[in-house]
Amino acid sequence: MNLLRDTWLVFGRYMYLFLRNPVWVAIGVIQPIFYLILFAPLLESIAKSPGFPAGGPYNVFVPGLLIQLGLFGATGVGFGLIAELRNGVIERLRVTPVSRFALLFGRTARDIVIMLTQALVLILLSLPFGLSIHPLGIVLMLALLALLGLMMTPVSYAVALWLGSEDAFAPLIFTVTLPLLLLSGVLLPLSFAPDWLRGIAAANPLAYAVDASRAIFNDRLGDPSIAIAVAIMAILSAIAVSFAARQFGRAVA
Repeated sequence: MNLLRDTWLVFGRYMYLFLRNPVWVAIGVIQPIFYLILFAPLLESIAKSPGFPAGGPYNVFVPGLLIQLGLFGATGVGFGLIAELRNGVIERLRVTPVSRFALLFGRTARDIVIMLTQALVLILLSLPFGLSIHPLGIVLMLALLALLGLMMTPVSYAVALWLGSEDAFAPLIFTVTLPLLLLSGVLLPLSFAPDWLRGIAAANPLAYAVDASRAIFNDRLGDPSIAIAVAIMAILSAIAVSFAARQFGRAVA
């Protein structure tokens, strides 16, 4: 009970700080909107090509944008933690009775709520372009994104605690996220890729998330890809949370 109470307190504190400047919700969806407006129309000419997934071009592209939004949103949270380290916030937390795990879980919950809000805004903005999705599909998509956030956000925090510098954190995060993004089929379906590239992408958990999200957006809610993606991301989320919790515990011990 103490862990839940402390997590709620930490979540409330960081959510309050966010609500004082909610413009970050809009900032987070600006880049996906550019992709939506400037790149998605290019897919209309190849939507009928052999190998292109079922569904309209926006029902194929927008799910990938949502995964991209989740990836960048989750991996970028470490910058805020590094700023707190530099300003002595983490040092002051050492003398508080708040659970060390709650310091991680509360922040992560705040980040996931922000990510889901941005995703919902992007879905609504995509509807006039031709996107179609069942309301139950929206719920499943948001749940999948929450798992993605639970998988990536703790890792970002753990790496930020380890490095303690934006100069080291930024190049490492960008170097790791770029191949994850390119090998997930976000921009173009992996069905167009050569066999060797699909073989490498099979080791990328985001590729399974993209496949699952496209199945959700095309009302194939019983597709095996959804269960596979959920299982993979749930296992990786448990590992990430366990790893980051130890890092947080040592940082504020």
